[in-house]
Amino acid sequence: MILILNDDLKKEYRELYNSCVITPSKVALVSNLVNKLTTNKPRYESVANQLNIPWHFIGVIHNMESSMNFSRHLHNGDPLSGRTFHVPAGRPSEGSPPFTWEQSAADALTLRKIDQWKDWTLEGMLYQIEGYNGWGYRLHHPAVLSPYLWSFSNHYTKGKYIADGTWSDSAVSSQCGAAILLKMLEK
Repeated sequence: MILILNDDLKKEYRELYNSCVITPSKVALVSNLVNKLTTNKPRYESVANQLNIPWHFIGVIHNMESSMNFSRHLHNGDPLSGRTFHVPAGRPSEGSPPFTWEQSAADALTLRKIDQWKDWTLEGMLYQIEGYNGWGYRLHHPAVLSPYLWSFSNHYTKGKYIADGTWSDSAVSSQCGAAILLKMLEK
């Protein structure tokens, strides 16, 4: 199921973002991630400019999917030495491995039609980031805001998918949420 970015969802994203506070013990870690993102900006821009997508969108997805490892697919963090084997499996469908990170990133973003997205407001970006990870939190665990967006903030404490379709009430995300990175990139 895909959710529609309507006015209510836009309002929710804006309110959460505006009230978001980074967990104090995570500030240094988040600052290091932001420094790494900005250092990698030229690589993100090489794909972003080709597809008309903001570079920081690609950067935060890259952090979420593979901890900014350029030897991994943007789709899901599988190694670039072969096609993806996790969901979505068999990507990129054209060409021969090993793939460059840029080839894989372009494939991941066009596969999801993100290159056709036009609303790059904050709300539109948060919607696309949450959708990239999936709507499972909203649909099946609405009491838990997606750690893919909100981990390391006042909006998330625990509960997460520990594998595709496998939920844990007690697991805590060890990754910085994408919204937190976006917020720190503004500074």
